[in-house]
Amino acid sequence: MTMVSRRDALGWLGGAALGGLLAGVGAVAALPGEGLAARKTLKEKAPALAAPAWIPHRLDAAECAPLAYAGYWKDGLGCCYGVFESIIGSMGRKYGAPYNQFPFTMMEVGKSGISEWGTVCGALLGAASAFALFWGRKERDPMVTELFRWYEKTAFPLYDPGAAAQGVAGPLPTNACGSVLCHISVSTWCHAHGIDAASAKRQERCSRITADVATKAIEILNAKVDSGFAPLLSSKSEAACMSCHGKGKPSPIAKGRMDCTPCHSGSAHVQDKFRNHP
Repeated sequence: MTMVSRRDALGWLGGAALGGLLAGVGAVAALPGEGLAARKTLKEKAPALAAPAWIPHRLDAAECAPLAYAGYWKDGLGCCYGVFESIIGSMGRKYGAPYNQFPFTMMEVGKSGISEWGTVCGALLGAASAFALFWGRKERDPMVTELFRWYEKTAFPLYDPGAAAQGVAGPLPTNACGSVLCHISVSTWCHAHGIDAASAKRQERCSRITADVATKAIEILNAKVDSGFAPLLSSKSEAACMSCHGKGKPSPIAKGRMDCTPCHSGSAHVQDKFRNHP
């Protein structure tokens, strides 16, 4: 029998432990069934792992609408976060990566028309951003246009959270704002019903619209996934105005797809471009 001294034993064990540690981080190691002369690194031997793909999945709007509503109220993150998280977060809860790895709270930037500026409704920004994770401009733009046209024409809010209401419970008055801009959407509703824009009722209205937009966005997303999406909505005012002010027209000064009526209807509060047009 060969005798091994305590010093030799400790030295051998230490070397073995170090070798195992190095093998664990991709150092040279013998693989099962191979001689020492055929050593390869674990990194060379391991198959390359493909990054998880951003593939759109169908969702149940009835499941996502309450999540969008609750997302609006969560830590004051607002409408953009509520819509985006209800769509992409729901995919994450069902399918894992990469959907559950998105830094969702960054979508708070869309709150109140992007950092309180009252520009595009944050709920719409959240939906358009979700579309953009899966489709490029050519495919995405018609989806965004359909959603935005629907928003212009719809009398909001539609969704009622019932007992889950976090601002004001019960029915709320509705109106069609005619615009995708947060400023106009909120202001026309408040003016029509005599409600303070800083009130709990207005917040409740926007939280319900968050659920409404998520519902419509998912309808469009599902149709796209099923290869059945076809835009249906259009704007007569856009067609009329851009026939003169669009690209290549006599007065090509306008850019955008918004309904022109809310800002150019001849009201005393806006430019008179319908009754006294030059």
